Amino acid sequence: MAGLSQVDVRGGRLAVHDLSPDAPGSAPVVLAVHGITANGLAWLPVARELGREVRLLAPDLAGRAASRDVARPGGLAGHVDDLIAVLDAVGLDRAVVVGHSMGAFVTALAAARRPDRVAAAVLVDGGIGWDLPPDADVDAVLEEMLGPALRRLRMRFASPAAYWTFWQQHPALTAVWGTTAEPDLDAYLRHDLVRDGDQWRSSCRPEVIRADGADVLRDPAVLGAASALTVPATLLWAARGMLDQPQGLYDEARVGAAGLPPHVDVRRVDDTNHYTIVLLPRGARPVAAAVRRAVERSFS
Repeated sequence: MAGLSQVDVRGGRLAVHDLSPDAPGSAPVVLAVHGITANGLAWLPVARELGREVRLLAPDLAGRAASRDVARPGGLAGHVDDLIAVLDAVGLDRAVVVGHSMGAFVTALAAARRPDRVAAAVLVDGGIGWDLPPDADVDAVLEEMLGPALRRLRMRFASPAAYWTFWQQHPALTAVWGTTAEPDLDAYLRHDLVRDGDQWRSSCRPEVIRADGADVLRDPAVLGAASALTVPATLLWAARGMLDQPQGLYDEARVGAAGLPPHVDVRRVDDTNHYTIVLLPRGARPVAAAVRRAVERSFS
């Protein structure tokens, strides 16, 4: 389903998946920005829901998957520059941008910095920060939040099958296995794996992940981007958390205290957690609907 191209960016060449190869040439382009340890194929279920309506371009962000060799310091400002480079490469002045988790922070920052290039923003279970004490240990906070997704970066696996077994134990993904969504998850996980001698490991570069995570937790520009949005925007938040716990990353109180502009449409997505809001149809469907509304408002 996905085609892969390369875009020149600072530090190397960024891999960009075209997840809508059957879309007509006239279809509006949407950029899709993945989470902190993910890759562009996380958007496959959303692309299936959108069909041929849009051309969904999903980069592997620098330091991950097919973009792991992009060599420069981490940080979300660099990802914003890369999104602009993708728009330049496809000859577009503006596009709708959708981001999940850390990708939502990148999306908000891009929209706040470059409203001339971002027509509308869709933030999916991300984009609103947390109040941390000044002496908080970034590594400890990331470990607590991300759990197994972060721990795997230090692990080595005997085979791809061992990697699947590891992910099958993730409490947030229980509902995916054995469903029609599993092939997309399989493609996404395979794209993350690289060889390490006679073993396998995640493609994510830990130093980049840590730098990006530090920005999400502490950078004032990143943390203030969502409240500074001037473009049309939607925030979708999952009812359950990163490990499928009943308390999600957000709730009504936290969203209400975020100081979002009144033009940001806020919607809770029931029966989803932080992962299944994009990886299962019951989450991907409302995300696709929000993208569809953003495109219609921006380009109709």
